[in-house]
Amino acid sequence: MPAARTVLITGGAGGIGAAIGAAFAQAGDSVVLADLDGAEEAAKPVGGRGIRLDITDETAISAALDEVGPVDVLVNNAGLLSVHGRLLDLPGADLLRILSTNVHGTFLMTQLVARRMVHRGEPGVVVNLSSIGGRQPTPGMGGYESSKAAVDALTRWAAIELAEHKIRVNAVAPGPVATPMLAAAMPPGSPAHDAWVARIPDGRMAAVEDVAAAVVFLASPAAAHITGTSLPVDGGQLLT
Repeated sequence: MPAARTVLITGGAGGIGAAIGAAFAQAGDSVVLADLDGAEEAAKPVGGRGIRLDITDETAISAALDEVGPVDVLVNNAGLLSVHGRLLDLPGADLLRILSTNVHGTFLMTQLVARRMVHRGEPGVVVNLSSIGGRQPTPGMGGYESSKAAVDALTRWAAIELAEHKIRVNAVAPGPVATPMLAAAMPPGSPAHDAWVARIPDGRMAAVEDVAAAVVFLASPAAAHITGTSLPVDGGQLLT
């Protein structure tokens, strides 16, 4: 049996983050869930640890990494999804909030964890959560989608510079995911839900387990020769 790795997952209290944690725990890894709230409770079912973390605060990140110890796999799942607006209406301050979390926060986590990986001289893995929205626009969601296009670029940047240190960096780019939060906003059978599903050739939204499986794969030895890619998990939506 391979040795258990320490996997740090940001945004770990949410539906996708918790599913990713469960999938890594099932694979035998040691899971640390980080979030602004609820991480300790979310970590209990998978036998992991939960820590409070603001990914936009560099000092807080360093303190958290001191507490966690060596990280073998970083999953940058935390992101701000709830702020939207059309180009002519979105306040500039709201766009900065989106970018601060989704881009700057992902950058800080990647930089600070990778520095420690390099210092230890051990190989490592980073998996970012992107979105097919970075490649396929939806009116009213351009701020979020622009941030995810930047995450894809950050993934490639990190991958090419960290390859010499045996650190692989990839992204998973979901389409719409059937999380509890999404179900509350657009219940199955509602016009908004049906409109989203109509865009997906596979005929359904992704389950959180679909996204988690892709993350675990990219972090696994089976993906040892894959770096710098953004893997769509969208039921074929990008084909339309």
